Amino acid sequence: MDKFKFLEHTADMKFQAYGKTIEEAFKNSALALISVMTKDKIKEKEKKKIKIEGKDLENLLYNFLEEFLILLDSENFVLSKIRKIKIEKKKHYSLVADISGDNAENYEFNLDVKAVTYNEMFVKKEKDKFICQVVVDV
Repeated sequence: MDKFKFLEHTADMKFQAYGKTIEEAFKNSALALISVMTKDKIKEKEKKKIKIEGKDLENLLYNFLEEFLILLDSENFVLSKIRKIKIEKKKHYSLVADISGDNAENYEFNLDVKAVTYNEMFVKKEKDKFICQVVVDV
């Protein structure tokens, strides 16, 4: 099974990410987001823990991906790997992830992702896999 694929879109970048679990689909969405920006292999030099909340799965995915843009802009941190990820639903959805990455200055970026959008976004289960579809503004 593919981790993700890019789809045709007029002005922005659109992708679908897949996983046997919802956590794996979210993880592959983050990897797709980074691969929109750079084809370089990012080293695992720094570790972080992130905590995200969302009112539904789409909002959680939006906030999760937006966190990587914030980390890039505010701390020059670019994601390499999601080491551990857990999604829970209580009152709202919550996500905790252990991630690793490196300083963005060490890599070449070919596209600047301005924002994650809700345009055409969905998170759904289909037979034996989860699918996340995302459009990012470049």
